[in-house]
Amino acid sequence: MAPLADPVTSLRFDVTLDGEDLGMFTACEGLSAQIEMDEYQEGGQNDFTYKIPGRLSFSPITLTRAIDGTVGSLAPWFTAYSGTPGGGKTGAITAYDGTGAQVAQWNLADVYPSRWSGPRFGIDGAGVANETLELVHHGFLPAGG
Repeated sequence: MAPLADPVTSLRFDVTLDGEDLGMFTACEGLSAQIEMDEYQEGGQNDFTYKIPGRLSFSPITLTRAIDGTVGSLAPWFTAYSGTPGGGKTGAITAYDGTGAQVAQWNLADVYPSRWSGPRFGIDGAGVANETLELVHHGFLPAGG
């Protein structure tokens, strides 16, 4: 039996849309898909309810990163993208471990940025100033696609 690989404990995520590098992010949420299940109750069959697969849907992906002098902000990019005609972009989210080695990659079809939010500032906090970018998409593409 092959030895188990060490679990990845520290990740960074590089994001590209149509080859345009949006930079590194420290958190990524929403890499998921769901098939809606329709229930059908057959007359005379009281032991169970049939589950029939329906539509496939994909969750929005939320990316978070700290704002600093080297990264800048995605606010101008997001504003410029607003109202851009044409179809969605092809995107890729690549995960890297603490040593910089690629761990995984998710290729996305028809990607659209749907929300950007900047940091919250207040005199009561000494936290990190983060920005978040939300992307919607229409599915995962095979590797290299």
